[in-house]
Amino acid sequence: MDGLSVDFDSDPRVTGEYVRQLPSDDGTLTLVGVVHDHPASSYRVRHVIERVDPAALALELPPISMPLFEQYAATDRTPPRFGGEMSAAIQAAESETTVGIDRPTGGFLRRLGRAVLRERPSWETVRNVVDNVIETTEHALRCRAAAAIGAYTAVRLDVDTPTPHDIDPTATAAEQARDEREQVRRSRSFMSAFRTASRSRAARLEDDAREAAMATRLAALRGDAIVAVVGIDHLDPLVERLDGNDSTEAT
Repeated sequence: MDGLSVDFDSDPRVTGEYVRQLPSDDGTLTLVGVVHDHPASSYRVRHVIERVDPAALALELPPISMPLFEQYAATDRTPPRFGGEMSAAIQAAESETTVGIDRPTGGFLRRLGRAVLRERPSWETVRNVVDNVIETTEHALRCRAAAAIGAYTAVRLDVDTPTPHDIDPTATAAEQARDEREQVRRSRSFMSAFRTASRSRAARLEDDAREAAMATRLAALRGDAIVAVVGIDHLDPLVERLDGNDSTEAT
């Protein structure tokens, strides 16, 4: 069984705070938490993948969006211009298996539907849940359409507007790590202060369904070494689900 050969003391961007290891009889699952489009996260993803050399790479992306990010990764530029840390992960990996594990999937929608029926939230919360599902599904379809265009032309469409950050890859490792932690703190504070109760409950229902579906998909992967790249806020919930084997339903 392969272990995680990452030196957590060598770089402040690669620490146990945002990288977790879950050994099993089949191999080691390495979870890498990221702040989307942050240079510290892109570095962490590349560093971990290069050291682990995973047999399988799992990304917090919809399965139907994967062709677009694979196109983004197929460039001589490091990291790729488009796709943030997700295309950087694909570029760094030489995995036989690369999969998207995020919504929309059948497993996610079934779990979300059951949660809404079980908890019977307010109509405002239900409306927010439905709006979020529609929005994320439409975005995934736009990614698939952009991939189809890219497959037949030289055009690379940037479907996402990159998240702006107050730092760039030329900053020192310590500066990047410090800025990334501050971004996490600001984001959590903003959500806590400005989300309405119904939006917070909708987000909780959706996140629970997402994390359950992602945990199931990760548990189904097999290989000596697997790396999964997910948003930092999903890191601990996924570790808890996978440690507790809370992943019995197929996606």
